[in-house]
Amino acid sequence: MTQLKEPIDTPPRAPSPVHGFGTLAVHAGAPKDPVTGAVIEAISLSTTFAQKAVGQPVGVYEYIRSSNPNRDNFEHAVAALEHARYALAFSSGSATTATILQSLAQGSHVVSVSDVYGGTHRYFTKVAAAHGVNVTFSPCIEMDVVELIRPNETKLIWIESPSNPTLGLVDIRAVASVAHQQGIFVVVDNTFLSPYIQNPLDHGADIVIHSVTKYINGHSDVLMGVAAFNSDDLKERLTFLQNAIGAVPSPFDCWLAHRGLKTLHLRVRAATVNATTVAEALAAHPKVLAVSYPGLASHPHREVALRQHREGMGGGMLSFRIRGGKVAAERFCRFTQIFVLAESLGGVESLVEVPGGMTHAGIPKEQREAAGVFDDLVRLSCGVEDAEDLRADVLQALEKASSSSKEEAVNGAH
Repeated sequence: MTQLKEPIDTPPRAPSPVHGFGTLAVHAGAPKDPVTGAVIEAISLSTTFAQKAVGQPVGVYEYIRSSNPNRDNFEHAVAALEHARYALAFSSGSATTATILQSLAQGSHVVSVSDVYGGTHRYFTKVAAAHGVNVTFSPCIEMDVVELIRPNETKLIWIESPSNPTLGLVDIRAVASVAHQQGIFVVVDNTFLSPYIQNPLDHGADIVIHSVTKYINGHSDVLMGVAAFNSDDLKERLTFLQNAIGAVPSPFDCWLAHRGLKTLHLRVRAATVNATTVAEALAAHPKVLAVSYPGLASHPHREVALRQHREGMGGGMLSFRIRGGKVAAERFCRFTQIFVLAESLGGVESLVEVPGGMTHAGIPKEQREAAGVFDDLVRLSCGVEDAEDLRADVLQALEKASSSSKEEAVNGAH
């Protein structure tokens, strides 16, 4: 009989926050300058730090790749908001993913949700596989996880909840309970919701990651990633890789991202109101086949949202399938006036894209459609503009996309 790994013991959790989220967002990792009294930290651009004698730094810093005051402060802030003991920042969300996968030995096996970010899918299938780490994708990980686990080979379970771009949810606690029985770690990509709406570590995850580029920074001007966790062992392993691989963010990017984080709760609340307004309008429109938004009662995983999300909030992201196929989807994107046709998400501005032709274009069509990413799927990132303006924008774009498709069909018949 195959011997299984020892079950994972839950590491000590960070102390329960004394203050509310908004207070933590503004003040965590934000010490006042003891010399000048400045209430906003300075940007420390120095790449190296003086030493009093050989091997005796003046302070705690030696070289910028290993650590930096701005990076430390940002990491402390993210750890506080994710209810974690530790956080580590990286040069991008993809670098965060790569570092975590790099911590696995050759021959390791990973189980992942099917509809992951296109860049994550690319890394799993093109890079990790080349280094002997194999990934199995599942469209329904809660139901499949027991069968997909390979004793003594499976080391990691990878979850996006909500998933990108179909907005499917995963019961994190259910998956973590199964995984931990067999000594398997669980990683949750929390980019789509941010720490304000969901804290995966509270539901049993071992590591929570973010593309800081998105909601945490929130202003579409920083490329960055972060991982947060409670385990001392993970802290040692990932800190070593962070320094050894060197995929770290600049001090200025850390400073910008920390500034953005201070208004995270305000921006996410506004984005949620806007996304709910837009989702309800789309759901009632005859030219829309289906809407996927966790804040709607019709969402198949609404019960999960009520358990895992703050006040059952749906967040600022949604996707929908439009009647008229790929042509109608692309025309919709051309006719929006406030929503900008662009990749990425989570900024103050509203964005629209067609995943099948943009963020997920690198995934073979058969695999994309198996995960629900059809050519007629449109993804919306709702920003912080006025809700009624966004609602009016999607409705007028729907009408124009439909009318243009009809005109083309008539002209093509002559």
